[in-house]
Amino acid sequence: MHNKVDSLPVRSNPSTRPISRHHSANNIVHRVKESLTTRVSKLICAIFLSLLLCLGIITFILWISLRPHRPRVHIRGFSISGLSRPDGFETSHISFKITAHNPNQNVGIYYDSMEGSVYYKEKRIGSTKLTNPFYQDPKNTSWVDGALRRPAMAVTKDRWMEMERDRNQGKIVFRLEVRSVIRFKVYTWHSKSHKMYANCYIEIGWDGMLLSGTKDKKCPVYFT
Repeated sequence: MHNKVDSLPVRSNPSTRPISRHHSANNIVHRVKESLTTRVSKLICAIFLSLLLCLGIITFILWISLRPHRPRVHIRGFSISGLSRPDGFETSHISFKITAHNPNQNVGIYYDSMEGSVYYKEKRIGSTKLTNPFYQDPKNTSWVDGALRRPAMAVTKDRWMEMERDRNQGKIVFRLEVRSVIRFKVYTWHSKSHKMYANCYIEIGWDGMLLSGTKDKKCPVYFT
């Protein structure tokens, strides 16, 4: 006699159920969209960064080429008369020559004013206006002459005797200060006014003429 075994119900595992084709297609489409969005975002970022880099390089090149450089001033000549006479201070005069060079490639310079003062042992002995306002083209050199006579030049007898003592020791040292008000021009743009100072240290020999050691010497230039 055989026992009859009752069959037990079997529950299917949900994880083993076949995935529907519609659900699988949606996942694929979603992943493709995400991938395309990521690629497009990366491409836009790369283009933006490339443009930013190019703009930075162009700005740097323009800044280098258009950044104004200060003028270069050199002393070309300097003389003082009457050194051999004890009363020479009464009729003595000073004459000098300088050059102002514009080193800029694309920047012009307006000189609104220019004055020169001569100092002996840091005491001013005279000042004079050097030139009328003028415009200087790029890569151009301007010659400027100056002269000091009475009453613009005031040297006392005691100061003159000091100069004679220095002369007998081999040289007299003067300082020529050139003060200018300048503006830079870049195409149609004009800068604000700048006060420029150039200090030329000068050595005069026995004959009252500029010694070769300081002739054509570059004068330090600074702005205030």
